[in-house]
Amino acid sequence: MNKILLGQSDLSVTPICLGTMVFGQQVDEATSHAILDQSLARGVNFIDTAEMYAVPSREQTYGVTERIIGNWFASRPGARAKVVLATKAAGPSRGMPWVREGNGLTGRDIIASCEASLKRLRTDVIDLYQIHWPERNVPMFGQMYFDPTQERTQTSILEQLQALGQLVQQGKVRHIGLSNETPYGVHEFVHLAQQHNLPRIATVQNPYCLISRAVENGLDETLYRLKVSLLAYSPLGFGLLTGKYDTSGTTGPDAPKNARIALFESVRKQRWGRPKSLETARRYNALARANDLTPTRMALAWCYTKWQVGSTIVGVTSLAQLNENLDAWGTQLSPELLAQIDQIRQEVRDPAH
Repeated sequence: MNKILLGQSDLSVTPICLGTMVFGQQVDEATSHAILDQSLARGVNFIDTAEMYAVPSREQTYGVTERIIGNWFASRPGARAKVVLATKAAGPSRGMPWVREGNGLTGRDIIASCEASLKRLRTDVIDLYQIHWPERNVPMFGQMYFDPTQERTQTSILEQLQALGQLVQQGKVRHIGLSNETPYGVHEFVHLAQQHNLPRIATVQNPYCLISRAVENGLDETLYRLKVSLLAYSPLGFGLLTGKYDTSGTTGPDAPKNARIALFESVRKQRWGRPKSLETARRYNALARANDLTPTRMALAWCYTKWQVGSTIVGVTSLAQLNENLDAWGTQLSPELLAQIDQIRQEVRDPAH
């Protein structure tokens, strides 16, 4: 894999990034370290985590993922220098007071979160520090529409940028990014950075997969014109695009017992658990098999080769899953197959958006 530069930064990363949100929940520390070892051995130099992980977020597992990664760095001399490390400051609480209280995300909150992450990660600097979700009222995590009556903003984007700028100036953060953002948010962060000589965002981390292509509804133009890289998360649609639920459904007696949607009711209530999401995923999975591809390989190859994507975040619970995801790199989909994929999207749009 040739490395790419993120946005206008000097961060040189592989086009596949290891996501870690299951470390400390579904994956114990020893297995997490084995996955990190294998990922590094196979050439992946990009790791993404967040202060609120593991997911689903619980008070008992808040910050555990970062601690597991920090312990890995401590036990593997030289490993930290070989990876680009990304983590995220949580947005407003969203019912998780152990992550953050109240509806705000102040500059003080951002600085405190960063300093806590640095301690858990046992590092002096975070290469890419991201705001996990906006403080502003925006449609995200399955919400369809913007509702101005729900606006409760307490902190300006400028204040948030100034806090991020302070962390960069202090050498605690190298570059900054956003997650679960809208075109408006991206434009404001870039505009205010230029206006006030503050750090420029390098990335936006949003969902992007066959059953959730909302990035293509305008955000992709924004990212292209402003030279900001997309970090695509959930490329396998929380497992729906692997085919593991094609015969059983997500809650039936034959559902994979260790799969996230099968394990956690809170996940099933989200966009990935919608009946239409599973129904549509099954159509894509059948298309993959009809073209002598596994559903996983087709879904990942589609994401890996889209011009919109800078790096694709893959989350795994085993070495076998990691190797399968990495082995899909280099797979090319024919123009005829891509046209069939687009035809399904025209018919069903984005059921997991």
